[in-house]
Amino acid sequence: MRNVARAPGRSTGLLLPRSPGSGPGPPPLLLVLVVLLGGAGAQYSSDLCSWKGSGLTREAHSKEVEQVYLRCSAGSVEWLYPAGALIVNLRPNTFSPARHLTVCIKLFRDSSGANIYLEKTGELTLLVQDQSSEPSQVQCFSLEQGGLFVEATPQQDISRRTTGFQYELMSGHRGLDLHVLSAPCRPCSDTEVLLAICTSDFVVRGSIQDVMHAPERQESVIHLRVNRIHRQKSRVFQPAPDGDGHWLGHVTTLLECGVRPGRGDFLFTGHMHFGEARLGCAPRFSDFQRMYRDAVERGLNPCEISIE
Repeated sequence: MRNVARAPGRSTGLLLPRSPGSGPGPPPLLLVLVVLLGGAGAQYSSDLCSWKGSGLTREAHSKEVEQVYLRCSAGSVEWLYPAGALIVNLRPNTFSPARHLTVCIKLFRDSSGANIYLEKTGELTLLVQDQSSEPSQVQCFSLEQGGLFVEATPQQDISRRTTGFQYELMSGHRGLDLHVLSAPCRPCSDTEVLLAICTSDFVVRGSIQDVMHAPERQESVIHLRVNRIHRQKSRVFQPAPDGDGHWLGHVTTLLECGVRPGRGDFLFTGHMHFGEARLGCAPRFSDFQRMYRDAVERGLNPCEISIE
């Protein structure tokens, strides 16, 4: 969470994707090249948004890689009985250069049986290790950094293994959103706050009612009491049962940010990711009023919003 009260001594940010500190690295580059160039007999599966397949359809000891082509802004990949490897080719259903695209992935809760790498020109960078200790962690990267290479890990019994993840593609105008996911504990600059009020899925004024920590998911759930909704999607905030004109709802952020309730009103912004409201910039409302008035005086406010 950003610009909101935090416990002292916490880390100020998180950079994604992280390089693995330990554990098995990618296979030798020569083997990777052999696999990537595995021949014309590779299986091909395509769909608009999601793919579901099985490693049981592969021939034993085959080094061919199955190509998966998805042309959608959001969807999922589910690989039953993983064996061998997949290359997942992600593109939006509208033209947009790769340098303007960001990909975020989130593993299914019980995903296992494969490592997920970024692949570019035959080189692999480990993105998510099999049976990661943080399965719900969202990983984001620019499409320019490479595509997704999913390689099954050796298993004595693959019958109970399923590798799966959700994905989302974002265009360049949501670059700030990538930064929020990558460094959610660092306070936003004035420019980032002003941009967030123009591009976020929700922008509300309110206060923190309670914070619930979920160590098993490495997340904090922040319960908000909202007195003004400037914008929202997916009805994150619902009218309070007491009918006093307020709205109630919750947003999530990383546990490591150490969020705790803070007095006073804040301007909360953020985006919907994988069906959840993820917190972005959240300055105190008095600070937001100051920066917005200053931007208006200089003609630098990117959009208009009420500050009363």
